Amino acid sequence: MLKVTLKDNSSIEVEKGTSILEVAKKISEGLARNATCGEVNGEVKDLRYELQGDCDLVIHTFQEEDLEGKKAYWHTTSHIMAQAVKRVFPDVKFAIGPSIDNGFYYDFDVETPFTDEDKEKIEEEMKKIIKEDIEIERFSLPKKEALELMKDQPYKIELIEELPEGEEISFYKQGDFTDLCAGPHLLSTGKVKAVKILSSSGAYWRGSEKNKMLQRIYAISFPKASQLQEYLDYLEETKQRDHRKIGKELELFMIAPEGPGFPFFLPKGMVLRNVLEDFWRKIHIKNGYQEIKTPMILNEELWHRSGHWDHYKENMYTTKIDDVDFGVKPMNCPGGMLVYKNTVHSYRELPIRAGELGLVHRHEKSGELNGLFRVRCFTQDDAHIFCMPSQIESEIAGVIKLVNEIYSIFGFEYKVELSTRPDNSMGSDEQWELAEGALKKVLKDLDIDYELNEGDGAFYGPKIDFHIKDCLGRSWQCGTVQLDFQMPERFDLTYIGEDGEKHRPVMLHRVIFGSIERFIGILIEHYAGAFPVWLSPVQVKILPITDNQHEYAYKVREMLEEKGIRVEVDDRNEKTGYKIREAQLQKVPYMLIVGEKEVEENTISIRSREEGDIGTKAVEEFAKEILEKIKNKK
Repeated sequence: MLKVTLKDNSSIEVEKGTSILEVAKKISEGLARNATCGEVNGEVKDLRYELQGDCDLVIHTFQEEDLEGKKAYWHTTSHIMAQAVKRVFPDVKFAIGPSIDNGFYYDFDVETPFTDEDKEKIEEEMKKIIKEDIEIERFSLPKKEALELMKDQPYKIELIEELPEGEEISFYKQGDFTDLCAGPHLLSTGKVKAVKILSSSGAYWRGSEKNKMLQRIYAISFPKASQLQEYLDYLEETKQRDHRKIGKELELFMIAPEGPGFPFFLPKGMVLRNVLEDFWRKIHIKNGYQEIKTPMILNEELWHRSGHWDHYKENMYTTKIDDVDFGVKPMNCPGGMLVYKNTVHSYRELPIRAGELGLVHRHEKSGELNGLFRVRCFTQDDAHIFCMPSQIESEIAGVIKLVNEIYSIFGFEYKVELSTRPDNSMGSDEQWELAEGALKKVLKDLDIDYELNEGDGAFYGPKIDFHIKDCLGRSWQCGTVQLDFQMPERFDLTYIGEDGEKHRPVMLHRVIFGSIERFIGILIEHYAGAFPVWLSPVQVKILPITDNQHEYAYKVREMLEEKGIRVEVDDRNEKTGYKIREAQLQKVPYMLIVGEKEVEENTISIRSREEGDIGTKAVEEFAKEILEKIKNKK
């Protein structure tokens, strides 16, 4: 008998050769019905996999938050889609069809791009294949036989030829369709219930512009039709919140064809941006930071010294000045170190917290550009903290507390991820062990749950990443704090210790917004453009009913502007209802309607974006209330 230890640390005994599905049935019929795959000693396996020894077993379902269960479900559906495409386009050549975070895609080599009519036919054929409930079989072949089996599929041949000799190569077969695949998969096509093709696009084979352009179809599937409908509703809501759409409607920013990937901020967008930056400055001053500014272009030697030339050259823009090679900075860090190195420092000065809203440039492929989310120039809200080794933990804790304070103001919850040493790292084992240990200890001391992301740290040190969650539940990696022993070494940074000798400081890199541009894009979608009063580019719009109230409207504007409130007057010769609708579309928090009665009584009629009509008040009383909301950032 074998001992199988389950996720909750309970265990059951089963005979050798018992499949994962049979174990699921022993636990409960419900689990067996919903199971999609299993994880044996950390390796994901089919439900058909037979256990051969004592093991730890996790049985995954579609419903759980862990993506493994969904991946098996979606990967199976990608094969269903490929089979459907084969039936509709018999001469198709297949590339790859992986699951992704939200569904799956498959890349096909066909003569012409898929039309909407083609996608409708493919989706209908997918539904037929699901209804046929075809058994899915797994088998493996030696490399030579695998090549023979896939002889008419050049992309599969290329993948097989790269596999080591002597390795058994696995395939999955469902009726008249067989695909090269490592799995795992469901037991039959009928286990999939609701499917929807979402979109299609061109995609280079293996992501390289040197290769042929293939046609990629994105799709999604769910165990229930209601879940699919919820997801489609979610996509529609996401579409309505698209920051590119809202940014254009609210006149916040633009991307011109003359500058792909280089955003232009319009007057109202600059108001929003300046409010964010002013908030950043004030809260950082309160937390002991000093602000610096470093040049955008620095010579190539500096980037060799920092290590960026070796690790980041392909993403950098370069230029020549007086026949000397220069790099346009992709990061602010080296400039920050030159500022530190400019002065001799004593241990009494440490920690030094130097903040910078620094414009950086990085070369992104044109196909990856996306509004404010993926750009070629952006402003990082960097700070570099130089401290003694004994101050590492308190400084990291201080950064985390500041992150929490800032994100809570915007209503963001967040999760924490700890990333450890990557393969292309710099520095000794001892330094990395010390750095990773310090980050883990702070997270433990602050009682913060975190996910471990092995091997995804920066090349100079481990890091803690902060993933904020917006109102639609989407996750965005914005903040980070990175512990760095390497840069101070490379730049020969020192401070004079209590013993009068030179010592090496430790450096912390950190951002909170991440990129101002991207953070603004996230805020636009999070609030759907209806920013809280303190962030709104226009906080109040005054709507005179007739020309007779224009003078009074401008008098009210002057009174509010003197108190620092952002106000516009809509004095167009339009009906009041039209002006109100326009102001609502512009997401203005407050509309002040002024007619004859308001002029006579020296008052204003107030309409709130959220609450509708809220009555008549004196200007001073209204100003006091709105200033309180601005002050408290409500």
